[in-house]
Amino acid sequence: MDVKIGIVIADVDEYKPIKDYAESVGYNDYNPLKRTGHQFKIATKKGSADILALNCGIGKVNAATATMKLIDDGCDIILNFGLSGGVSGISRGEICICDRFLEHDFDLTGIGYKPCEKPLQEYIYNADIDLINLFKTMKPDIKQGTAVCGDSFVCDENVRNFLKNEFGAMSCDMETAAIGYVCAFSELPYLSLRKISDDAGSSAEDAYKEMNSSDDTALFDYFIEFIKLIINSEKYGR
Repeated sequence: MDVKIGIVIADVDEYKPIKDYAESVGYNDYNPLKRTGHQFKIATKKGSADILALNCGIGKVNAATATMKLIDDGCDIILNFGLSGGVSGISRGEICICDRFLEHDFDLTGIGYKPCEKPLQEYIYNADIDLINLFKTMKPDIKQGTAVCGDSFVCDENVRNFLKNEFGAMSCDMETAAIGYVCAFSELPYLSLRKISDDAGSSAEDAYKEMNSSDDTALFDYFIEFIKLIINSEKYGR
């Protein structure tokens, strides 16, 4: 029986390499929630993975809804890749692992809670440590750190500095913590691989658009090789 991997991708341009790959190897349509998706296989000499990939749309609600659908459809592992703003300790063009996730725009400070704290529940989510260690067998020097997530595109130095100082953020995006939330409470392993498109400052919009429209496949190439590592691993492969 194949390991079943769900892939959640927000943006149409970020999803295009998945679409192209699926079309090159053969696929079945997978279009729940009025979204574009593909079901296909990735194989190695040791085994294969059944892939359910879904272009969820931008933002936390879209990402969380898509993740729950993938879990309901039997996925064993949830993966994500995409572009992020760089907050601290990382430069434009670098690829990183997000190992910790927070929703920076969840705010009950007005009634006495800490920024992003959710009453009576876990609110800091972690990537699966075994998936992190497995990826690092391929790229031991990859940076890893906290991803903060909110329903806004960060393009302001003051906001960026707040995210750095308050949360120790390495990167910011609009989906990863929502996926992390669903995986944490569903007790499924999750890993997000991100490429830094901009510095989350005043020039972020142009830098992001330039990178998002480029044909650079480095992030996707790492992602596919990582899936093959999962297939070949003793823990996840079957």
